[in-house]
Order: sequence, then structure tokens, then C-alpha cells
Amino acid sequence: MTVPRRESRQGSETSSRAEAGLEHALGLNIAERIREYRQQLGLSGSQLAEASSLSRGMLSKLEKGQVSPSLATLVRLSVALQVPVTAFFRGLDEERDVLLVKAGQGMDISHRGSRAGHRYQLLGSMRGPNKRMEPVLVTLLERSEVFPLYQHPGTELLYVLSGELEYGVGGATYTLEAGDALQFDGEVSHGPQRLLSLPTQFLSIKAFGGAQS
Repeated sequence: MTVPRRESRQGSETSSRAEAGLEHALGLNIAERIREYRQQLGLSGSQLAEASSLSRGMLSKLEKGQVSPSLATLVRLSVALQVPVTAFFRGLDEERDVLLVKAGQGMDISHRGSRAGHRYQLLGSMRGPNKRMEPVLVTLLERSEVFPLYQHPGTELLYVLSGELEYGVGGATYTLEAGDALQFDGEVSHGPQRLLSLPTQFLSIKAFGGAQS
């Protein structure tokens, strides 16, 4: 029974060290920005301390990364340095999503009205607020009498990789071949109309104005 408790304590210690490391990095980043903006304005430490209603000693500690400023302190400094509060966080490294999808390993997805010989592969999807686009590799191996029409928020870009097809957007029809690109409003009904050569393959990239759930 003691082993789980020991593992939990170790996990807590690891988490605490990670938080302390992030806080330290944040403090050093803010310290660098304060010095940078003060020097850009040609202010001495004493002048900035007076303009921001901070003691000279406190400002010195802030510029050395020895203390973490409160939000109120950052607001006073932003006014004195004539920069937005967010400017103090510029340059801070943050973890970002990076997606790698190897050739042929896109996730197969089903589209309404799709059938055998029509393959849709999702080439990755970001998380949370970073999900602003949807790249899909479309491979059409067989002709179809009727193709479904699609509508969705945002805009869409098609880029033809191989083959030739007729693609409809609203009341217009466009003949697309390898190397052609077509961009349109996703709210307008659209979809393939006729395959002129096989196989036909194109990239479909949907772009959204904000985060998608």
C-alpha cells in the first residue's frame, strides 16, 4: 500500500518542479522585456521606478528576475513604458501542437454520400482554439452517377494533385486538372460533378474563422 503513495508523492514533486521552472522562465522573460523597453525610452532605473510608483529596489529585483510581478505591477509598468501588458510576455517559449502524418497514414473518414472507390483521409486536426483548418486528401478511383453536395462554415481551398474533374460551386462548373486550385465560400453548395480521368486526387483544405469544436 505504500508504493502508490510514494509514486503519487513523486508525481507531485515532478509537477511542482515543472511549475517552478515555468515560473522562473516567465520571470526571466518579463525581466528582459522590462530592461529592453526601459532602455528603448532612454530611462534610468530611478526614472522608471518613479514613473511606475515602484521602489528602486523592487524594480532592480524585477529586472534581475528575482521576484515575480503582480498584475497590478505589470499594469503600472506598461503605462510607464508605453506598451501593452501582453508585451511583457513576448518571446516566451510555449508548447505548441505539431502534427506529422506520414505518407498514406491519414485517418480515413466518412463523408455523407461517399461510396466505394472514394477515399477521404484527414491529414491532421489541431486541438482547442488552434483548430482553425481541416486538411483532407481526397482520392477518387471510380466514377459515380451522382456526387453529394456539401455546405459548411468558412472557406475551402482545393488543389488538384492528379487527374481531371468538373467541380461545381453554386451554379458554376469548373474544369480542374493537376496543378489547378479553386477557393470558395463553404456556405455555397459545392462538390464534384464529373470525373474526366481516373484516378483523381486533390487536397481539400477548409479554413474556419475561429475555433471549431
